[in-house]
Amino acid sequence: MKILITGASSGVGFEAVLHLILNSQHEVIALARSEEKLARLYEIAMGINPECKLYPAKFDIVNDDYSSLIDFVKQRTGTLDVLINNAGSLTSKPFQELSQIDFAEMLQSNLLGHVKMIQNMLPLMNTDGHVVNIGSMGGAAGSVKFPGLAAYSASKAALHTLTECLAAEYTEKNVHFNCLALGSAQTEMLEEAFPEYQSPVMAFEMGQYIADFAVKAHKFFNGKVIPVAVTTP
Repeated sequence: MKILITGASSGVGFEAVLHLILNSQHEVIALARSEEKLARLYEIAMGINPECKLYPAKFDIVNDDYSSLIDFVKQRTGTLDVLINNAGSLTSKPFQELSQIDFAEMLQSNLLGHVKMIQNMLPLMNTDGHVVNIGSMGGAAGSVKFPGLAAYSASKAALHTLTECLAAEYTEKNVHFNCLALGSAQTEMLEEAFPEYQSPVMAFEMGQYIADFAVKAHKFFNGKVIPVAVTTP
């Protein structure tokens, strides 16, 4: 499969790439903002599977020029079967301290950047393609909410609804959209939000789940926001 994943330089995105490249038939484009971390990812991937087809590229989903990304994808894989929108950020502040800029930044990182990615990559998607958005239990209706995460959770809730809307809109074009509302996994982002909390799920475990879901789950799901959590956060 031809796969593009954002937010590949750390956490579950990093681990998802390392799981995907175990299959030498996969062609994986890995995007992130850090060239240094992408170089480390490539080095580790080649050590695990020297025959892997991994194409890392520095790219900011909010600010960079998508025409250059489109050219990059066309030159490396030509088309795409899977798009994993994993990039994102987190702001943790009491509500009264959150500024309009804080909310805008969360929406840019966790919603509008993905909107731009989807709009630009859809013309390159093959029939029976699968777009996987990485949401959060923080944005899931009825889940436990936590102080300080109002802007983050609201942005993720918007991503969940976007997933449902696009699944309905692109049914006839046979492109599938699903969202994984992740609970906790032991990542840098979790440690920033909950410094004293230890997740029962390691980043590599969640990364493997995301990778397997992205490759296979479009046969079973469309327009679903799926909780992936044994505990909350």
